[in-house]
Amino acid sequence: MNNNGAFSLLIFALPLLLLGWLFFSQNKRMKQARNFSSALGVGDRVVTSSGIFGTVKHLDDTSAWLEVAEGTTIRIDRRAIAMKQADTSDTGAVGGPNTDDPGTTPGIQQNGQ
Repeated sequence: MNNNGAFSLLIFALPLLLLGWLFFSQNKRMKQARNFSSALGVGDRVVTSSGIFGTVKHLDDTSAWLEVAEGTTIRIDRRAIAMKQADTSDTGAVGGPNTDDPGTTPGIQQNGQ
């Protein structure tokens, strides 16, 4: 009989613990997102949640203007910025030179070279 009571308590406590953990982790993620958004600055190289790479040219409370190509600026919601671009060195991850040339694909040799 004692085991049945402990089992009932376990059945009742596990969903409460799960809800508490979900609430805590959601608050932690929201706090990290607020801190990231407030740390953005003009000149930062970023990636949006839809995969657009750009450089921050202007910020206000709700919007960011990203330069995605020379002379092309788009306005997006600040919440759409997913991350800052990692600092890159002279060589790309595949081993070739790291260029921002839109006509070339990093790691792919052009013209059979």
